[in-house]
Amino acid sequence: GLTLEDYPRPSVAVDTAVLTIADGRLSALLTLTNDAVRDASEEWRLPGSFLHEGETLAHAVLRSLRDKAGIAGLRPRQLHVFDAPDRDDRGWVLSVAHLDVVRSDRLAASDRTRLVPVDDLPDLRYDHSTIVAFAVDALRADYRRMPDPAGLLDPAFTMAELRRLHEIVLGERLLPDTFRRAMLPLVEATRELRREGRGRPAELYRLVAA
Repeated sequence: GLTLEDYPRPSVAVDTAVLTIADGRLSALLTLTNDAVRDASEEWRLPGSFLHEGETLAHAVLRSLRDKAGIAGLRPRQLHVFDAPDRDDRGWVLSVAHLDVVRSDRLAASDRTRLVPVDDLPDLRYDHSTIVAFAVDALRADYRRMPDPAGLLDPAFTMAELRRLHEIVLGERLLPDTFRRAMLPLVEATRELRREGRGRPAELYRLVAA
């Protein structure tokens, strides 16, 4: 005979790990919290928000990116639900974490946002460091299967540029010949060349159309 009102309810939040390549390193977007603006204590977090009444998760994510980071036009995907009862010292809060990966030129620069290498993140509250770790693992899994699923390169790229991107994302050095053999079935030559330094021109490739 119990109704929904008889059960305790958690608050629901959304937090988004926006990953990009900045200064040759895999980086995450952090935003200055509203609390920091009010009391002058600096604290950085992932862009996020509590779910508003009558709002979908997707709308809440886009709203938080717009309001907290000044970003529009992204298409984040759900990553994982973080539900440890003690993850938030303010109360019982579930976080539905999301992930998006974009080129850095799509991220608006401001004094309330910063890009921080994922290996140099400060201590982040509310599982945000774990959310970034989940996001990095998901991104690396994508790049182990596909050449450039996030579209971080220009439409035409050299094999060296593609390998360098994979090295940044995966955080490891890759053997050029082995990498080339693995990628050739997944890309196609454009029959164009690009000169890089004093060496011979490098062949350009593009992703194979799905």
